[in-house]
Amino acid sequence: MEVLYKEYLISDDKVRINRQFVLEYLAHSYWANRRPPERILKSIESSHCYGVYYNNNQIGFARIVTDGATMFYLCDVFVLQEYQGQGIGKRLVQLITNSEEYEWMTGILGTLDAHGLYEQYGFERNSERFMSRPPQGIVKHRENR
Repeated sequence: MEVLYKEYLISDDKVRINRQFVLEYLAHSYWANRRPPERILKSIESSHCYGVYYNNNQIGFARIVTDGATMFYLCDVFVLQEYQGQGIGKRLVQLITNSEEYEWMTGILGTLDAHGLYEQYGFERNSERFMSRPPQGIVKHRENR
């Protein structure tokens, strides 16, 4: 999947992922700064990943862990600070959560500071840090009755 948003490319082509970029960003994040690099690299290989690119340079990332049937865990979502405020993160989360692949699944995630972003896509707080979202396909199905 490749989608253009303004002048940014959002792609789930794992070959495009700049692993060094992701390692460096996550090493300074509040949620992954204690993860060893080899674990981060293994997590990329074992997950469905999305990258955001500007002029062929990666500026954002998101990772999905899923059983492929009932649930997905949205994690490691970020857009470089200098590109924030342009709707890139919103578009990235929207593409993921509205995809046919995930709309019928329960979604979960953890955040300390972006609750408002994820609430726009059906996630609800169930603690200070964790949020969940019921399968949206079921909600859509019920609304169409």
